[in-house]
Amino acid sequence: MSGKGAPTPATDIDGRGLRVVVVAASWHEVIMDGLVAGSARVLDAAGADWSLVRVPGSFELAVAAQAAFAGGADAVVALGVIIRGGTPHFEYVSAAATDGLTRVSLDAGKPVGFGLLTLDNEQQGLNRAGLPDSDEDKGAEAADAALRTALVVAQLRG
Repeated sequence: MSGKGAPTPATDIDGRGLRVVVVAASWHEVIMDGLVAGSARVLDAAGADWSLVRVPGSFELAVAAQAAFAGGADAVVALGVIIRGGTPHFEYVSAAATDGLTRVSLDAGKPVGFGLLTLDNEQQGLNRAGLPDSDEDKGAEAADAALRTALVVAQLRG
């Protein structure tokens, strides 16, 4: 894993007035709980108005993100975990989820913080989940990216 070059999540983001929906898959509960907690810390610190919805798996993240935007969200934080197995299923679900989230973001003209972990094994997820022994906090990074980008988009639209 390479966390080198990653931006440091800002602690001074003013997210007041932003409505953010965290859309989280349900597979791999320990990793997911860490990702959600990391997102919550960043969103709370920024003062954003946020809510959490759970979907069955990572494939369902895009349609839930789409519904969140249709419901008035300014940004979505999409969190999921896909672990490689012995079949091509990993590639199909990873590509579909990534492409779906990209399409939803572009169609809405609003940011999706990308917290979809595509992993070779469970330990890689534990290392990225923002847990006490983790090296990285991808949930926090995804929330930070969603907030920063929502503010940039709002500024550009004047």
